[in-house]
Amino acid sequence: MSRPSASKPPDRHDPQPHDNGCVPDLTIAPDDPVAPDVRALLSRHLQFAHEHSPPEDVHALDSEGLRSDDVTFFSARIDGVVVGVGALRQLNPEHAELKSMHTSASARGRGVGRAMLEHLLTVARERGCRRVSLETGTMAAFAPARSLYASAGFVPCPPFAAYRTTPNSVCMTLMLDR
Repeated sequence: MSRPSASKPPDRHDPQPHDNGCVPDLTIAPDDPVAPDVRALLSRHLQFAHEHSPPEDVHALDSEGLRSDDVTFFSARIDGVVVGVGALRQLNPEHAELKSMHTSASARGRGVGRAMLEHLLTVARERGCRRVSLETGTMAAFAPARSLYASAGFVPCPPFAAYRTTPNSVCMTLMLDR
């Protein structure tokens, strides 16, 4: 599978690339999670999850899992270099889940994560979603992610989809304005 082309007409699984004004030169666009540079960042994402969570509580998807028909995967790039990733899994017509949000260590603190989050929420709204949920870790290493989500209006919620109650993870949700 090759990377989606910017000239391909948009549809619900392949939105057009998007230049993000809050981070100069950042472009967020659909991408192929098995592309070598993307796979390398996803590998670091999985390594981070396994470093800070017990195996039974690692819910991050690998490259192949992110190619599922119900998942739309995006990368964030600056000058062609992948600096962040994120995905939206459609749970039902009105509920989506954020998956595999990760920013490269070199790009942290520059607004890449916030730009990706805003992009994914825009895509969810365009699809008619009324709710977006996520699962993340409760350990200190995940505090920046929880803070980002809370600053966007996400609040803790009971487990959704196949998640279960565990001291190592927290589920959060956001009701979307239309």
